Amino acid sequence: MKIKHTLIAIAAPFLMNAQNVMTPETLWTLNKIGVSAVSPDQSSLIYSLGKTDLKTEKNNKKNYFFSVKNGNATSLDLGKKSLIQWDKNGIYAQEGDKIYVSKDAGKTWTDFYTLGEVDNVIISPDGKKIAFSKEVLVEKLMGKEKYSDVPKSTAQIYNDLNHRHWDRFNEGKYNHIFVVNVSETADKAKDLLEGKPWDSPQRPSGGSEDFLWNPDSTQLLYVTKPLSGAEYAQSTNTDIFAYDLKSGMVKNLTESNKGYDVNPKFSPDGKYLSWQSMERNGFEADKNDVKILDLKSGITTNLTKAWDESVVGSVFWSQDSKNIYFTTAWKGTMQLFSLNPKTSKIQQVTKGDFDVSDIYAENSNSLLVSRTDMNHNADLFSVDVKNGAMKQMTEVNKDTYAKITPSKTELKMVKTTDGKEMGVWFIYPPNFDPAKKYPTLLYCQGGPQSALTQFFSVRWNFALMAANDYIVVAPNRRGMPGWGTKWNEEISKDWGGQPMRDYLAAADFAKTLPYVDGDRMGAVGASYGGYSVFMLAGIHENRFKTFIAHDGLFDMKSWFLTTEELWFAKWDLGGSPYDNPTPKSYTEFNPSNYVNKWNKPMMVIQGGIDYRVPYEQGQEAFQAAKLKGLKTKFLYFPNENHWVLHPQNGLVWQREFFEWLKETL
Repeated sequence: MKIKHTLIAIAAPFLMNAQNVMTPETLWTLNKIGVSAVSPDQSSLIYSLGKTDLKTEKNNKKNYFFSVKNGNATSLDLGKKSLIQWDKNGIYAQEGDKIYVSKDAGKTWTDFYTLGEVDNVIISPDGKKIAFSKEVLVEKLMGKEKYSDVPKSTAQIYNDLNHRHWDRFNEGKYNHIFVVNVSETADKAKDLLEGKPWDSPQRPSGGSEDFLWNPDSTQLLYVTKPLSGAEYAQSTNTDIFAYDLKSGMVKNLTESNKGYDVNPKFSPDGKYLSWQSMERNGFEADKNDVKILDLKSGITTNLTKAWDESVVGSVFWSQDSKNIYFTTAWKGTMQLFSLNPKTSKIQQVTKGDFDVSDIYAENSNSLLVSRTDMNHNADLFSVDVKNGAMKQMTEVNKDTYAKITPSKTELKMVKTTDGKEMGVWFIYPPNFDPAKKYPTLLYCQGGPQSALTQFFSVRWNFALMAANDYIVVAPNRRGMPGWGTKWNEEISKDWGGQPMRDYLAAADFAKTLPYVDGDRMGAVGASYGGYSVFMLAGIHENRFKTFIAHDGLFDMKSWFLTTEELWFAKWDLGGSPYDNPTPKSYTEFNPSNYVNKWNKPMMVIQGGIDYRVPYEQGQEAFQAAKLKGLKTKFLYFPNENHWVLHPQNGLVWQREFFEWLKETL
């Protein structure tokens, strides 16, 4: 995040008043804050500020010691150490194969343990045991491993599903949890999943949050889906297991529940275990509840069963164990709520046009949280839990924001075709003039059941789109959390039905506004949003002038047979393309069946190692558009998965995005 003048100059043709609006280079070079460790009494924490160098694509980090009470931050030099945790025994950090401990807040360090190359280390509360994860070869799926006389073979041999997941092929290696006493050498560590083709932490993005010590260091809890192959690919039945160190026994704590059980946390008093839980197997966007287990009585209680929303964000126990705080989608934002574990009473704490995402610490009657909005990346804020008042504690991009005119955002309620009220975000260009007419982008959210809130992204960044003189219209269409569980579920098996009518309703409403140029409207989106773009291209009846689809689902039959998490496909599409009767997802709601009605320019963006929406979906759509004689462009990233993660690829993405809009809108 350090290139400025040269790259800005290149991007300038696509920008208005580039000196005082968001640019791709500015976006990628913002400081990004991350909390690394919190003190046991939650009075202090250590955070990092990461800044990407666009030339090298390296993320340069600086660490700071931060007072939760007064917001003072002082620089902390950790060298090449990466923090593990902060508990009553000190601050633990890892460098290479060694673990170090500091008793004086990071001023000096002493050797603690030599572990080797491992991932996700956590030390037990008594300081006598270490748990960690690492990849273990369980199955010989590579030709060179199965046959020792062909060491140069690249063959991969499969007889089951889940042979690839997210952005990697299964090479027979699985994430396993290990436990070792600090009095023993690392080679004595016990593999808790020995011989099992299961992952803990969960793939693709699970980490140390997938396992934890109980307060007295006698048990290690871990999250895994005890399935493999086709069973794994069709199930969401993830469970929380408890390994007893003394007896060696393992107990499934959530065996009775057949959906997701994740994110276990012990209450500070050690009396309860909380976690997030979904009831229905195969439905990955099911209502997400907060459950607690009374460790003395063994009784499990669903605290949010009667609440008509889903807990999709962070969960945090108060220090006195009398409250649980959580964040979740709420009316187009992410807000903070309190939950009484005794009465199940839920109260909203914060209100406003912003997102409260992570909860880090508690100090007296306040919580330290991270907050974003469509114009600002994450900063730390203090929240008064009694009245919701917020105080900004960090301003990690203050100087940059001072030079940028922010975009105004507004949530409008729009009538849908079936008479419902739908929240639609309108994001206006900086220095918006209501007397002018602006080209407009209908933004289609992915998921499909992911929240559309006041988020801040380095790719789908509304401030950047608005800075290029576009109005952005972002509907909270059917399928999005924060508007009741019924609204969230109504998209399943109806991808091309009411959600498309919701999009068209938002577009039609926008065109009634005097500052929207109704003849210059485009539709853009990724994943299900990309599907939406492909679908709208065939049914829009000339509402849109151009389209951009990133990693979009184009042909539902071929997608079903090439995607990896089949539980999602089977649930949301209503079954397979070979079922009798054939689900509408493969006929009426299949974008490829409407190519004969495509009549506007189509830009297709695709990642090469995206196995959720494989390469062929983008290739098929591009080829179909080209053979139709339409103006089209194919932007292909061989080394990107479902997201664009490499900064220079991100810059190309933004430049091509706005170049296309300039040419076609």
